[in-house]
Amino acid sequence: MSQAKIVVPIDGSENALRALEAAISRARVAKRPLHLINVQLPITSGNVRMFVSQDMVHRYQTEEAEKALAGARAMVERAGLPFEAATRIGHPCDEISRYADPASGDEIIMGSRGMGALGNFLMGSVANKVIQAAKVPVTVVK
Repeated sequence: MSQAKIVVPIDGSENALRALEAAISRARVAKRPLHLINVQLPITSGNVRMFVSQDMVHRYQTEEAEKALAGARAMVERAGLPFEAATRIGHPCDEISRYADPASGDEIIMGSRGMGALGNFLMGSVANKVIQAAKVPVTVVK
């Protein structure tokens, strides 16, 4: 059995960084590694695919994930804690829930809201869906 990890979804928002602060505190006390995850939505529109190559889409998603994770990486590095960062493509609720392994005793600590007005709606919805779908404990930080 691998060591239980604390999974922190990161979208670059202030709420995600507040959740990361809570996760850093918990990781220090519990001596558990942090796993940052950024989920990029798939680009499936047929219209987009007519004009943009799969390679261009992949580069764009990778760049967006790295931008979102940059501040979180810096925070964890300053805290001196071990961590891994992962990027997934898919629906955030599904990917976050799937990434946390109940067999290892993982937990998820996430922000209640995401980026911008649309992000606030979506991340609030994502947080609620993760709570329902996850097979591990979920802590939502305001």
